[in-house]
Amino acid sequence: MEASELQRLVEEASAVTPREVVTRALSRDVVLPHDGRTLVLITLDNGQDHTRPNTFGPRGLAELSAAVEAAAAREDVAAIAVTGKPFILAAGADLSALPALTRREQALAIARIGHAVFDQLHRAPKPTFAFVNGLALGGGLELALHCDFRSVSASAAGIGLPECFLGMFPGWGGAYLLPNLVGAERAVQVVVENALNQNKMLTGVQAAELGIADVLFEGADFLERSLDWAGRVLAGTVAVERPEVDRGEAWDAAVARGRAVADAKVAGAAPGPYRALELIAAARTAERSAAFAAEDEALADLLMSPELRAGLYAFDLVQKRARKPAGAPDAALARPVGKVGVVGAGLMASQLALLFLRRLQVPVVISDLDAGRVERGLERIRGEIDTLQAKRRLSPDGANRLRALLSGTTDLADYADCDLVVEAVFEDLATKQEVFGRLERHVAPTCVLATNTSSLSVGAMAAELEHPERVVGFHFFNPVAVLPLLEVVRAERTDDATVATALRVAKDLRKNAVLVADAPAFVVNRLLTRLTSVLFQAVDEGTPVTEADRALRPLGLPMSPMALLQLVGPAIALHVGESLHAAFGDRFPVSPNLRALVEAGRPGVYDWTAEGRPYVSDETAALLTLGDAPSSREEVLRRAQDALAQEIGLMLAEGVVAAPMDVDLCLVLGAGWPFHLGGITPYLDREGVSERVLGRRFLPPGVASVAEAPAVPAA
Repeated sequence: MEASELQRLVEEASAVTPREVVTRALSRDVVLPHDGRTLVLITLDNGQDHTRPNTFGPRGLAELSAAVEAAAAREDVAAIAVTGKPFILAAGADLSALPALTRREQALAIARIGHAVFDQLHRAPKPTFAFVNGLALGGGLELALHCDFRSVSASAAGIGLPECFLGMFPGWGGAYLLPNLVGAERAVQVVVENALNQNKMLTGVQAAELGIADVLFEGADFLERSLDWAGRVLAGTVAVERPEVDRGEAWDAAVARGRAVADAKVAGAAPGPYRALELIAAARTAERSAAFAAEDEALADLLMSPELRAGLYAFDLVQKRARKPAGAPDAALARPVGKVGVVGAGLMASQLALLFLRRLQVPVVISDLDAGRVERGLERIRGEIDTLQAKRRLSPDGANRLRALLSGTTDLADYADCDLVVEAVFEDLATKQEVFGRLERHVAPTCVLATNTSSLSVGAMAAELEHPERVVGFHFFNPVAVLPLLEVVRAERTDDATVATALRVAKDLRKNAVLVADAPAFVVNRLLTRLTSVLFQAVDEGTPVTEADRALRPLGLPMSPMALLQLVGPAIALHVGESLHAAFGDRFPVSPNLRALVEAGRPGVYDWTAEGRPYVSDETAALLTLGDAPSSREEVLRRAQDALAQEIGLMLAEGVVAAPMDVDLCLVLGAGWPFHLGGITPYLDREGVSERVLGRRFLPPGVASVAEAPAVPAA
């Protein structure tokens, strides 16, 4: 691309992204060891601290272009290298600017600018190096791939191409360069499989093992060692050898495996992974310029797609709204938490105790009805600590510290000096009321009492207490160590100090808190139960289980509702369903078939083949009573869509959460709903369901969707 054309595109793109945080390209000369030649080291730095990684907008890309061009033009320069500010190379494109794109030609310009600038590193008349000193995501990793040689720090984390997670694909060269560097099999793993498996990242060590980097350096002197290595490469005393890439049948097999992964994860509902696989397939024989042109066109398409806009919306929710819960009181009101109690010693209580130990590093005491149960709970927690140590996720000293902080008791008086006590006992209102009543005799008036209830009223639990204002809901999601959501439930009488303390603890636990009102089943369980009720109602009427379950495949959910039921357990699902039926009546019918599964002790509707495929066994089928009015998949999907739209509308009217964005945040973080849906409300808006059911959209046009282009004035 000619310099004048690049300048024109940058000026046009800059007009759409006026708030870009510009990543500077700071150049300095370095005299290399061995032969004293000069290398220009370009350091990317946006002037922000580590909480805001370097990103690329049009002006930042223009700065990098100018720095590379200037270095390439100097006769006294032997090589060019790019690195980043401490611990960060770059996090790719500035995603915050993408919602401002309203026309395809704007999106195409962004794609072309990135390719043109990064390709300067490949076309430079002298060797180029990337020193990957830390986080390198998306365009950050693609920048490194455009260079001739790459080193990586052993301490680097957050290396990867996460675009498919957001509903797009690596659009600045990654879909072509990576498979041609490490082979299609490894490229599919990084681009598709890792991205769709909860956005799995690579470490520096893994990047080197995959062949993404040529050399791995440990220690704080990474830059000095990288410069020394570059000098030896230039001097010819070090040869960089890379294995030949298999361009035979293995390439097609890798792409086919990637399609199977995409089908299993998104079921065709998100175009990004499939476009990535098309480009990887073509990369086996495509010329570089043709491949980049194809990426430009595909990226322009996806940047204007509703799926990507929903993905960017979800990303923004997780990055911003999740860190500042809507409705949160002044954080200064939070009280310090120096000791935690957990009432209960079962599986959930043990998970909670371990989480508090690891994240808060404070004494944790658990209790139960008898010493035997307490000891079993302690052994379970100690066993998990041993496992973490064996996996090197805890040092021996760290493991010993956690063991020393853990204790058990059968006497609630041992909670007297706790600042926070969480009950995790049987899901029964009377039992929880009795536990809180006994606790209140021993703990200080300022001690926060939290319940891990999944559906019961927090206010009802606190109704008879002397200090109901210090009771709050702490609804974790299973598995506790994995799922990032924490629904913090504020009852009518819960005071600001208690809520502030709960939110501070949630942050210290590295959980994303959403503040919700004290309504039956709160957000996630209420919506999932409504969804499951629709499916079981269809089964009760005569729809085969597998047909009802497959009806929601167009959503691309990570797990089908019936498979999720298997994970949660029919007994818990029935209990929540009964609670919601008692609260809301016929919107939540209690299925006789679900009750039959529970009474028979069945773990769910499915058994599983040796290959991991679900099926309904004859034993389970004999328990089910089906009517004579089956529904088609399309009918079940429509009923499910309408039910979700209705329930969300009611929740917003009741003030369960502050806004539709909180509903979406809960489903993304607590139920694993994919980013390409943006949660649920963008999907319901996009499919016209919101207006069909409620007569209005949940979100205004331009939020999780492409905004209308401004009108062009008449000549």
